[in-house]
Amino acid sequence: MAASPSETANVPSAGERASTRAEMEHILDTPPVLADQDLRGGTRLTRPWTHGALHAALPGLDTHVVMTYYGTAQQATWRQGSKRVESRTRRGSITLIPEGEDGRWDVEGPIQVSHVYLPDWRLQSAAEAMAVPHRVELIGRNCFDDPTSAQIMAILGKEAASSDAGASLFVEQAVDLLCTQLIRAHSSFGAAQAVAPRRGLADWQVRRINDYMIAHLDHAISLDELAGIVELSRFHFATSFRLATGMTPHEWLTSLRMNRARELLAHTGLPIIAIALEVGFETPSAFSASFRKSAKMTPSAYRRETSTRGSRRAAHGENEPWAARSEHEEQMIQVPMLE
Repeated sequence: MAASPSETANVPSAGERASTRAEMEHILDTPPVLADQDLRGGTRLTRPWTHGALHAALPGLDTHVVMTYYGTAQQATWRQGSKRVESRTRRGSITLIPEGEDGRWDVEGPIQVSHVYLPDWRLQSAAEAMAVPHRVELIGRNCFDDPTSAQIMAILGKEAASSDAGASLFVEQAVDLLCTQLIRAHSSFGAAQAVAPRRGLADWQVRRINDYMIAHLDHAISLDELAGIVELSRFHFATSFRLATGMTPHEWLTSLRMNRARELLAHTGLPIIAIALEVGFETPSAFSASFRKSAKMTPSAYRRETSTRGSRRAAHGENEPWAARSEHEEQMIQVPMLE
């Protein structure tokens, strides 16, 4: 994949750049969940969280932004002028928006993601420690395969939710490690080459599988049944699906189930037992255990948190995010687990 939509991005001066935190809160239906840690140079972390589809222009920001992904892979497009880069939000990949670089983003949703907002001072400090003889410039990346950076990001996302007094030292060292990897693989000092395109299901095949699942929500769906839709063996289908999406069919379905559960908890008054049945769980306890593993909180706590957030939005005269859900989001309905 290309490094960036444009070799010569129109980068605004430092005084014209938008606040990263404020801009993310403005364009995303569910704002980032920022960690409380006070890190060197104004570095900020977010916890992993889920937001909906994004179709918006993003101005040049006042920090570098690094993202990694956890849940269902979605289509993501970054446009700058006539140039564009398309990819999927796969696990093991990162998106890197250098400080000051703008563009239009079209990302299908919902996606589960975590961010690091990295001031340029922090990056240049790491470059100096590496004895890099010149100023380092980062290269824009859109869902670029980099398991090393993605793993560091996942660690930082986990630590962002920690209240451990000793976490700050660990986090500072992990941020330095992330800076080192970005300089080695995504900068004017060192740039990793995109790997050859993955072999796997084509986009139309993934869509057909997803459509079939949506059309047959009321009964169990077997792996053999799904493989037959695209005329593959059970083994070939499972392997090709993972190559195309970065997830096994089981993981994909689990992620969809949890996304649907979040929607129902946030936007309806259904009892939790009814939501559990709606997303394919036989008992509330099984649903609660799976939801807590995914969201890091119980269904009841998630409902309270989203209710409080909605009340704050209403107090400020803002529309609720679900009031303008896209057709794609309406189709993100859960399916039974594979047999």
